[in-house]
Parts: sequence; C-alpha cells; structure tokens
Amino acid sequence: MRLLVFLLALSSSLLAAAPPNILLILVDDMGYGDPRCFNPESKIATPHIDKLAAEGKRFTDAHARC
Repeated sequence: MRLLVFLLALSSSLLAAAPPNILLILVDDMGYGDPRCFNPESKIATPHIDKLAAEGKRFTDAHARC
C-alpha cells in the first residue's frame, strides 16, 4: 500500500507542468516606444527592461473589445 501511494505521488509530481513566470510591468508616463527593446532610437536608457525582453517573450499585439 505504501508503495502504491508513493508511486501515485511521484507520478503526479512528474506529470504536473510548472506554471509560466509572467511579469507585467505597469509604469506611468512611459510610452510604447520608450524602452530600447521596442525602439532602438529611444533616448531613454532601459538596460534591465531590454534584458528582460531579450530573454523572454514579448506580447506586442493586444486588442480590447467594448
């Protein structure tokens, strides 16, 4: 019985996928073209945002319905 419980626990932990890490950054008075990852000619230095964008996935096409 203990072996069955152990195998069930092990199989459920192996089958469970890790949830994705999602980082949503909300800022005030910053436009879409301000970070250099979206606009290479930006005059604002955003090295950390650029690194996050380079190492992850950027969602650039969003729509809202009213």
